[in-house]
Amino acid sequence: MTGQLLKQEKKDSDPHNWVDEHGDYLFRYAMSRLNNRSLAEDMVQDTFLSALKAYEKFDGKSSERTWFTSILKHKIIDHFRKLSRRQESSLDKTETDDPADDFRQQGFMKGAWITQKAPADWGDHPENAFEQNEFMDVFQYCLTRLPEWIAGVFSMRELEELESDEICKELGITPSNLWVMLHRARSLLRRCIEHNWFLAGKNGVRKP
Repeated sequence: MTGQLLKQEKKDSDPHNWVDEHGDYLFRYAMSRLNNRSLAEDMVQDTFLSALKAYEKFDGKSSERTWFTSILKHKIIDHFRKLSRRQESSLDKTETDDPADDFRQQGFMKGAWITQKAPADWGDHPENAFEQNEFMDVFQYCLTRLPEWIAGVFSMRELEELESDEICKELGITPSNLWVMLHRARSLLRRCIEHNWFLAGKNGVRKP
């Protein structure tokens, strides 16, 4: 029955209505991963153009929105792939401090947190913070503070939920490089969230 409904949806589809019916959803999807309004708008526009060119090949086995989202997802991944080719040396060092600096490098406590850089106490149930709109605003703000290529890898792993080996294949990087990039992303996000939420009295984003 579901297959029949999907095929009927394709039959009833009108490309003139695509933007009205799916534009806002696809834009939100792109923004949550790119954090760049202009780029997100371009990605969505390119998605509709690609869908229009390939519409005869659309078999109707999935919903129209699912199909659009799949096209957009691949365009975003391709964007991240291009970013990964950039030289790390071109990044601002102040935005990419090595997370390894947070840990002791020598002695019997090698690998342990440096006291001054250890994570702050996020309370008994830090996951509850994600249910608060104000916290999500801070989280999105902190994502925009990540270097773009690091944010891209984080997005592929945590938002697109791609497997590590798939990310390495898509970006042409080694598992060790991926680990370093994800560790750096999480470390920078943690610092930013602590500064702008937990240490700011949960009153919103503080000025850097």
